[in-house]
Amino acid sequence: MNVVDSSAWLEYFADGPNAKHFAKVIEDPEQLLVPSITLLEVFKRISQQRDQSSALQYVAVMRQSTIAELDATLALRAAVLGLRHKLPLADSIVYATAQAVGALVWTQDADFDGLAGVKFWRKG
Repeated sequence: MNVVDSSAWLEYFADGPNAKHFAKVIEDPEQLLVPSITLLEVFKRISQQRDQSSALQYVAVMRQSTIAELDATLALRAAVLGLRHKLPLADSIVYATAQAVGALVWTQDADFDGLAGVKFWRKG
């Protein structure tokens, strides 16, 4: 199972230099778990950069995978992991989601660099 962070989704959708690292994982939706906070971040960023119609199209691709909703248990797990690893709110939710199911996090967000269960690439 895999979890793709917002930075990696945005890189993939923009066909940026690191997109090739995330393509295989993103293009296998049956093995992909998408934290609901990731939908928010990607939708917001694409709406800012383009428009809401485009953002909805990209989010539709994300929704082909299983969506992980934020419930009370996951929220508390994210709080603990966020404190332990000094992660921002959204990153702590992404990391907690992956940890809860033993998934790998795929990202280019430096906040995840060095954490167990993370495949990290520096932004190009």
